Amino acid sequence: MKLKLKNTAEQIELVKAMGSRDNLVAAEANQAFAAFLGPVVAKVLMQAATASAIYTDLPYDEDDRPSIPLDLWFDGGEGYTTTWSQSVAGGLPTSTVEGFSEMKVATYRLDSAVSFLKRYARRGRLDVVSKAVERMANELLVKQERNAWAVALKTLAESGNVLNTDETTVVFTLDILNRLMTQVKRINRSFAGGTTTDAYGLTDLFVSPEVKEDIRSFAYQPVSITTTADTLPAKNVLTNLPDAVREDIYRNAGTQEIYGVAIHDLIELGGNQKYNFLFKEFYSGTFEPVTDEVIVGLDLTKDAFVRPVARQAESGGTFTALPDDQFAARSEKIGFYGFLEEGRVCVDARAVHGVVIR
Repeated sequence: MKLKLKNTAEQIELVKAMGSRDNLVAAEANQAFAAFLGPVVAKVLMQAATASAIYTDLPYDEDDRPSIPLDLWFDGGEGYTTTWSQSVAGGLPTSTVEGFSEMKVATYRLDSAVSFLKRYARRGRLDVVSKAVERMANELLVKQERNAWAVALKTLAESGNVLNTDETTVVFTLDILNRLMTQVKRINRSFAGGTTTDAYGLTDLFVSPEVKEDIRSFAYQPVSITTTADTLPAKNVLTNLPDAVREDIYRNAGTQEIYGVAIHDLIELGGNQKYNFLFKEFYSGTFEPVTDEVIVGLDLTKDAFVRPVARQAESGGTFTALPDDQFAARSEKIGFYGFLEEGRVCVDARAVHGVVIR
């Protein structure tokens, strides 16, 4: 995500003060800039992350250990449930069987540091300072996204909610989406074991750009009905979407919603992509990450994905930025480092479903 500092007299004066050879002036300016930097990076991480649409924040006081009362998420019929989380950043998410009580959540610290020469600050080079802030935010964003999606993909792989299409499917069709929606409805039941009062089931679908290409093609070619075991190839039929739907897809260069399900495309999904290989590490079924691809469907009405995040005592924010004091005067450098503490947990596997496209 691109960041740009406003070119105002106050901003330039602050940046120039950061490069001052007077240690007291430079230290005061660095502290002021770090206080400004924290909320900016936190906002970038919230807006730019794809996982922010999935996870619900659960703030807790720093130096505390967060917990989740599982009995508020489940009916407790079996006396235990399985949750998915990871204990260290970049680690392998694990499934844990918990009793219906307070589940303690393991959190970890994500940090990043940047530096640049003081002469850029003395010249008032806002572009250099902006790039440094941008680099810090992007480094944290990459770490956050990997950790968040690792938990989601691990949950999908082990939950048994991967739709078995049986056929050698080449393109994404409405038939696949329709069957996936039915699967979600069957799995999601009320506490009494009956029909839920919530009208939603599948709310969001995360796909690759290639699947989004298939969706755009709905505007100009028939939509194929997938062949079933008792259907002869000669009876395969092609159904046309209504002209109004095709025109809407054409005008909007695709569609962002089908059957009320929001469609999101991720670069990391698709053949030979990062999340494909990550899913392969967790999935025990047949899956070739180079040629196959996984589609992830979520029911976001359940609040099943939780992000415990530490709230700093002094600022009240979730991201802390501080001047980096490791540089000696002769190095002529300015540095900042920042950190946040968070965890990623899925407390209800019924909220995640998927299908493998071959």
